[in-house]
Amino acid sequence: MGMPPPALALAAPALPRRADPVRVAMERLAHSLPARADAAVLVDLLEDDLREGLDALGDVEAHFTDLLDTLRTENLSPVALLEAGEDLRVLQRLDYLHHVIVQVRKRLSQAASLRHPAHAATRSR
Repeated sequence: MGMPPPALALAAPALPRRADPVRVAMERLAHSLPARADAAVLVDLLEDDLREGLDALGDVEAHFTDLLDTLRTENLSPVALLEAGEDLRVLQRLDYLHHVIVQVRKRLSQAASLRHPAHAATRSR
């Protein structure tokens, strides 16, 4: 009797492996989880969280890049300085990033509780 397919087998098809590091990470996680619907859903949710977190992080990075661009301009005015510091969107993205980090932590804890016993024993050595 063979091993049941990993949780990823129950998940929707995605981009080619090499093109997507998040997907590669999710494949590795899924292969360590049992082939159950709850594990497949968990992998999908974690993948979404990772993508959303990386997107929010990219927005925060873009904000700082914009700040540097503003500070390097020759005719830097007090208004430009004030406007550069008043980016409400970056604060919203930071709040969202915090939310995503909490979600990822929760989902990783759930994944740890679903892991195959053989994989958990190998990892603890």
